[in-house]
Amino acid sequence: MWEFFFPNFLIGLREGLEATLVVSILIAFLVKSERRDRLPLVWAGVAAAVLLSVAFGALLTFTSTSLLSTFEQRELFGGSLSIVAVGFVTWMIFWMRRTARHLKADLTGKLAAAVSMGALAVAAAAFLAVAREGLETTLFFWAAAQQAGDASGPFLGFLAGIAVAVAIGWLLYRSAIHLNLAKFFTWTGAGLILVAAGILAYGIHDLQEAAFLPGLHTLAFDVSAQIPPDSWYGTLLKGVFNFSPATTVFEATAWVAYTIPVMTLFLWPARHPVKPAPQPAAV
Repeated sequence: MWEFFFPNFLIGLREGLEATLVVSILIAFLVKSERRDRLPLVWAGVAAAVLLSVAFGALLTFTSTSLLSTFEQRELFGGSLSIVAVGFVTWMIFWMRRTARHLKADLTGKLAAAVSMGALAVAAAAFLAVAREGLETTLFFWAAAQQAGDASGPFLGFLAGIAVAVAIGWLLYRSAIHLNLAKFFTWTGAGLILVAAGILAYGIHDLQEAAFLPGLHTLAFDVSAQIPPDSWYGTLLKGVFNFSPATTVFEATAWVAYTIPVMTLFLWPARHPVKPAPQPAAV
């Protein structure tokens, strides 16, 4: 149970803080522009986005447990969504890395336009800003939780991460603490890449069990004797990194092909355009 706590805590913390920062930026803009009367509309949009995300998670669970009748169908469904989740979270990590510097300006600009358009536009702006984060988070969490036989560990880890993220967001809003967000998103992003790599390998294994991909019995390595799956350290490696002592060639290839280039690109120093020096005025 608890071996799956940390990766899902990381998901909740990282994604939760992104959503919390979005909400705090929207609220701060309305407070500073003396439009507190629009705050209930922001909270209504946030609540609707949260409900949509919960409904999406319930739909995924219902589909995988009730609508799919055979083992192969369930494995195909779970494996496909795991790979889709990896694609979404990878895009999100690089999107945040690219847009973090001007996120506040983008959000306040959209909300300023929404305020001038009316009440419904304000609620819609808040809803769309949070729903994107919520739907991505729900899909990624659902995919990460599939590898755990008991859902309580992943769920508790996810809730703990969300709770810590909300607390940090509130303290940042009140200027009670100062956090280097660039370093925070860099370290958590690197951690999520490793979690995503494990989910990708897990998804590949599901597709192999569904007979959609070949090579289920073609192993790259088998260290089950050295790392028994039911040992505490084998269970811990499974929970945190989705490590399987008996890994197929397809799983290992996918893990390496994803982790090395994505981690390299993510940690590669970003280049920012250098503004040309102003030219002296002609005499």
